[in-house]
Amino acid sequence: MTDADLLFTPVRALAAQLRSRSVTAVRLAEASLARLESLGGRYNAVVTVMRESALAQARAADAAIAAGRARSPLAGIPFGVKDLLATRDAPTTWGAEPYRDQRFDHDATVVRRLLDAGAVLVAKLSMVELAGGLGYDHADASFTGPGLTPWNVAFWSGGSSSGPGAAVAAGLVSFAIGSETSGSILTPSAFCGVTGLRPTYGLVSRHGAMALSWTLDKLGPMARCADDAGLVLAAIAGADPLDDTATGRTFDWSGPRPPVGAWRIGVPKGCVEQVQPAVRERFEASLAALGEHVQVTRDVAWPDLPWGAAVGTIVGVEGASAFRHLIESGDAARLRCAADRVGGYASLMTPAVDYLAAMRARRPMRAAMADLYSRYDAIATPTRATVAYPADKGFADVYPGINGGPPVIAAGNLTGLPALALPNGFGDDGLPTSIAFMGAPFSERTLLEIGCALQSGSDAHLKRPPGTD
Repeated sequence: MTDADLLFTPVRALAAQLRSRSVTAVRLAEASLARLESLGGRYNAVVTVMRESALAQARAADAAIAAGRARSPLAGIPFGVKDLLATRDAPTTWGAEPYRDQRFDHDATVVRRLLDAGAVLVAKLSMVELAGGLGYDHADASFTGPGLTPWNVAFWSGGSSSGPGAAVAAGLVSFAIGSETSGSILTPSAFCGVTGLRPTYGLVSRHGAMALSWTLDKLGPMARCADDAGLVLAAIAGADPLDDTATGRTFDWSGPRPPVGAWRIGVPKGCVEQVQPAVRERFEASLAALGEHVQVTRDVAWPDLPWGAAVGTIVGVEGASAFRHLIESGDAARLRCAADRVGGYASLMTPAVDYLAAMRARRPMRAAMADLYSRYDAIATPTRATVAYPADKGFADVYPGINGGPPVIAAGNLTGLPALALPNGFGDDGLPTSIAFMGAPFSERTLLEIGCALQSGSDAHLKRPPGTD
């Protein structure tokens, strides 16, 4: 197999090759490092390549595998992390010029858990500056430049986990860790054609991660397929005394179980009426491909609550609080995106009553979602209403007249629900389309099993972008 073949191989199959010694962790790490160095700049996907520490970790993984001491299927597998996760072996820049030389003397909990599982950290991956919390309105919002999707480099890779999306899609790493506050795992997964899992709020520790919105932030895997995402989630979920929002729940994943009956899938009313035609066609084809495995109910009424307004207020206020010193010191003027240089000032002036109203609205929102999930195992929608945005346009100027229907990204994040984005084909300009399934709290297994069922009859997740072989 070529180096590209290896890095496009799903984790479970790659782990089998490592155990049989037909490939070594050192070879995998060297292949990943070479691709990060040669291709990463094409997509503005990489902040720091961690060659020295990665090769040391790979040698340790090979020794453990040879001695029969491999601790998980992730042993020897190369991965990258969004550059808002602290790492002792590299700077942690938060994608922002004012923090370009920032270093920490510890690893984030998710990084430590993956290293303890034997995975090999090869790179810190690019992101929208400060995870987009100050109101960016353009793809060019990082000191590394606009993230570009490997499927067509005239288009954005999505924010704010732009580097993880592009790096997984281009086969630079086997999987990556992204973060989501309001769409930042699902959107780049959709725009880059990879599988992205947003876990239930509190399932994964956020210790060592940049705080944007304490009540919304989540960390999760971006990977080749649903099975890979399950393996990664199993390694990173669990209690953490350093994060008091961690629920303590673990997640076990040895693969999908044989389906028992049909999953009850609700499709919200209005979710496919104002999307691009190819997005609609691929969404319908995906539901049809699940066949007897699903029982689909159409035109499900969506709770009429202030989803968008609430998430916008909460992210704005909590983000301005997190970066208050940056804003008040004037250092925000050093940010890349013009909107970010001024956006924090308005958020600092948000009346407390507005923030409290948004927070209080979350109680009826959770009740509405609980009622919905008493009837359905998952809600299905297109992940995004369109394919990736042109990288040279402001967000307000792309795809006029198209919206995403019911606000499942805002709703899921406000109520802490898990969601899984799955590539399901291609649309305009050769760009990926995506379907999302959102479930009740801690229903990750159900979502992943739906994802595995869909991907068992599809090869969309195995396609390679042009120029990545």
